Amino acid sequence: MYRYSELLAAGLSRQQVRTLTELSDLHRLSRGVYAPSTDLAAHLPAILRRLPATAVVGFQTGAQLHGFGDARSPDVHVVVPAGENVPHIRGVIAHEAVLPVRDPMLLAGVPCAPAARCAVDLARSMRRMDVMPLLDLCLRVGACEAEELRIEVARHKRLRGVCQARDLVRRADPRAECRQESQLRLVLVDGGLPPPEPQLWVRDSSGTPLYRIDLGYRHQRVGVEYDGSSHLDRARLRHDRSRSNWLAANGWQMRHFTDLDLYRRPAHIIKTLLPLLRP
Repeated sequence: MYRYSELLAAGLSRQQVRTLTELSDLHRLSRGVYAPSTDLAAHLPAILRRLPATAVVGFQTGAQLHGFGDARSPDVHVVVPAGENVPHIRGVIAHEAVLPVRDPMLLAGVPCAPAARCAVDLARSMRRMDVMPLLDLCLRVGACEAEELRIEVARHKRLRGVCQARDLVRRADPRAECRQESQLRLVLVDGGLPPPEPQLWVRDSSGTPLYRIDLGYRHQRVGVEYDGSSHLDRARLRHDRSRSNWLAANGWQMRHFTDLDLYRRPAHIIKTLLPLLRP
C-alpha cells in the first residue's frame, strides 16, 4: 500500500494515478492511501495508518479475522480507548472502549483484539438471534475456548449489554453446524423449553450410530430439525424420508421447521413442541 505522496514521489503524475485507479490497476483504499488489491488483508493496514496508534481491529472485523465473523458487515470496526481523537473515515466504525483490550495479536498485519474480546463485544451489542451463531462458531473453529469467553465476559461487569452477553456465552455450543440451527436452539430455550442437545446421534439396537438429528431431547425421544433449501434436493429428500420412517418406527417424534417458523412465528415452534416435552 502507498500514500498518495509516495506515489507522486516515485514519479507518477496525478493523471497517472487517476488513470491507474480507473483501470483498477490501483485501488483507493481510503483517502490518500492506495494499493494494488482491495482484499481485507490490504484494506486494514491502510485504514490503521490513518488511526491513532492505540487503535486495534475488533467487533465484526476482528471476528472475521479470527474465522467466526459475519462477512455481511461492510464496515471496518476498530476499538479505541475512550476519549481518543479519531478522524472520521468513511466505512470505518470506531468503538470507544473504557475497558482496555488486553494482549492484542497481529492478524493480517494489523493489531487485533483477541477472539474472546471480539466475541463478548458482539454479544453485548448485537441482537440475540444474530450473535448466538457467532458464539457457537467461535467455539467450533477453535478461535477460543469456552473458559476464555467466561473470563472475558466477567471483565465486562456492569457494562451495557453484559447480562445478555453472560447468558449467551453460557449457552454457546461448538456442536452447532449452521446459523439457523443455533438460532432455533435459542428460540427453544428463550421459549422456556429445556436446552436441546445439538447434533444428537441416534443409535440402533446394537449401539451403532445411525442417524444424527439437528436438535434433540434424548429421553423424550423428540427431534427438532431446521429444513432449509438443501432439503429440496432429490437425493437429500430420499434420505430424509428413509430416516424419518426409521425414527418414527423406533419411537422418535420428529418436528420440522422452516425459515417462516424461525423468523416470523417462533411462538408456533414452542406451541408445537411443548405437548411433546411435558412430563
